[in-house]
Amino acid sequence: MVMEYRADLPPEPFNAGEPALTGGTTTLVEGTTFCLSTADGDIGPGTPHGLFFRDARVLSRWQLRLDGAAPHPLSVSHPEAFAARFVLRRPPAAGSGDSTLLLVRERLVDDGMRETITVDNLGREATTARLDLHVDADFADLFAVKEGRAGRHDRDAVATGPELVLHNRGNGSRGVTVTATAGPDVTPGTLSWHVALPAGGRWTTEVVVRPTAAGDPVRPRLLHGERVETSGPARRIRRWRAASTAVTASDPVLTGVLSRTRSDLGALRIHDPARGGRQFAAAGAPWFMTLFGRDSLLTAWMALPLDVDLAVGTVQTLAETQGTAVDPLTEEEPGRVLHELRRGPDSAAVLGGNHYYGSVDATPLFVMLLAESWRWGADPDVVRSLLPAADAALAWVDRHGDRDGDGFVEYRRATDRGLANQGWKDSPDGVNHASGRPADPAIALCEVQGYVHAALLGRAELAEGFGDPATAARLRHRAGELRRRFAEAFWLSDRGWYAVALDGRKQPVDALTSNVAHCLWSGIATDEHAAAVIRRLAEPDMDTGYGLRTLASTMGAYNPMSYHNGSVWPHDTAIAVAGLLRYAHLPGAVDLAHRLADGLLDAAAAFGGRLPELYCGFSRDDFNPPVPYPTSCSPQAWASASPLLLVRACLGLSPHVPNRTVTTNPHLPPRWGEVTLTGLRLGPVTARVTAAGERVEVSGLPPDWTVDPARGFEPPAGG
Repeated sequence: MVMEYRADLPPEPFNAGEPALTGGTTTLVEGTTFCLSTADGDIGPGTPHGLFFRDARVLSRWQLRLDGAAPHPLSVSHPEAFAARFVLRRPPAAGSGDSTLLLVRERLVDDGMRETITVDNLGREATTARLDLHVDADFADLFAVKEGRAGRHDRDAVATGPELVLHNRGNGSRGVTVTATAGPDVTPGTLSWHVALPAGGRWTTEVVVRPTAAGDPVRPRLLHGERVETSGPARRIRRWRAASTAVTASDPVLTGVLSRTRSDLGALRIHDPARGGRQFAAAGAPWFMTLFGRDSLLTAWMALPLDVDLAVGTVQTLAETQGTAVDPLTEEEPGRVLHELRRGPDSAAVLGGNHYYGSVDATPLFVMLLAESWRWGADPDVVRSLLPAADAALAWVDRHGDRDGDGFVEYRRATDRGLANQGWKDSPDGVNHASGRPADPAIALCEVQGYVHAALLGRAELAEGFGDPATAARLRHRAGELRRRFAEAFWLSDRGWYAVALDGRKQPVDALTSNVAHCLWSGIATDEHAAAVIRRLAEPDMDTGYGLRTLASTMGAYNPMSYHNGSVWPHDTAIAVAGLLRYAHLPGAVDLAHRLADGLLDAAAAFGGRLPELYCGFSRDDFNPPVPYPTSCSPQAWASASPLLLVRACLGLSPHVPNRTVTTNPHLPPRWGEVTLTGLRLGPVTARVTAAGERVEVSGLPPDWTVDPARGFEPPAGG
């Protein structure tokens, strides 16, 4: 699909950002570059903070001192995901209650970093100041930093005129160069300035950090003197906004969250210049700024109302890295879709290598997204070219995914270096029985069977669309058989929910989890079973008031402060909302969907408009606002995209560009008021969708298109 820019719409203005109180960690991100610092802008040695480039920390110290002391922080604001402004002051002089020296640090990341430091003398007398910027780099691998294993660094620091150059002794291809204006004194590890300021005077300098990759300095994209709003990242985010759908609502909270969603997804995109700028979404900052099969696929699915090109770029990139051989170390298998791509210095020692394939769900999700991209208007020739990759993925489902030939896809890691759990709840204790006992492998997850069901139906629809009715009929038959056998093997009639999995002995793993809501989303659940699941998900042990718990509070392994056993993940709750509205004809489905959607938006408001990766699963009655999870990624791709899935699901929006139809089945929460999608691109068509409650209007479609208000509408798998 070719995106066209709207000449009739002015560029969206640069986001002025909202000021925030100091405290905590400040995260900036742009593509594969991100920076973690304190809220005063410092990167202290011995912390997980730093400037990271291509999975390596290229700055491990970046501390600004004013007259030998740390300046007092006042505020930090985030104009965009890739920029921040830190406002500080010189501590008041002895005997004076006020400070007259203001210090502002404006930071921008983009394949490196630029920091503009400005000092203003607000007093009536001239003053002097000394600024020292202490700089160091350990070139540690991202995982070593995350896990606290970054030890003593082995680097050379050389001052050459106005430059400070640091090189990794152990790997000469890695390095970093720091340059500055305003004539600093440069010594190994420090840039210093002696500043004299008249009353009302101002002084400024710009410091640019350029990493070295493969022995060569990265081409600078951060220019001296360029304003943040005219910088490369700002221009790219404006192009993204101009080319993507604008989504607004009467509810100011929803509108603000959707605006943040669009900005964060724009910053989390990684472009491949060698392939015409092809894009995909990195999983999230700070630790997952790379291609993740499952995360990138689900993010692209959720973001389809914004931009189908993100989905196309994701499936193209994953098709190129699809497994071709059997390798126990990386868990590669023919047709298997990549789990994780890493490029850090220690990547070969982490999870078996730079390319790791230990995911059980990315492969069927790949087929699902390819089919959904086609429905949303992806270039048919591109989709056709990817059909062999989809067939290889389904062949993996049959030959390697189904390890014992029972018709279900299960996993068991190939070596002790791989992930013990390979679904989306991939922590070591993420799958357990109601008693709390961990499940024994090989493990067949309930949601994965649903993904396979949807993948079979999606590939069948592609076969029919590309003139292969025999294949379509065969795949639909397979999907029907899987649905029947799933109901027999996974349904717990005495509990009223699906087993989260079958264990290595083919016994049901009987905990009540949010995974069962994914079975609604994929459409594998029968109406009878779905009705019971809806009733059970509505109980207080699952619904926190801020979203759906990953594990019911009545289960043995429940811990609201855990990663996967009782926390709330926004993407998981959004999928549940989409699943509930797939079965909107069943009692209680719409009411619960609205309750969960409103809870997510309330949580987003409590987190400043940006949903984090996860938060603790305490009840809203006990803890209001929600309690953060301490190491949650933010921004994180599928959390950022979740509000888009809420809007799409509540609209019941399901375009089918090849058939020139748009189907809707709106059930909007009353508090949203009117929701409008402007510039919705559906292949060659640009439409506008306006909805409120159960009313919807679609305009801008050609005469040969059909708008189909649904009655008994059942969207495509996962819709």
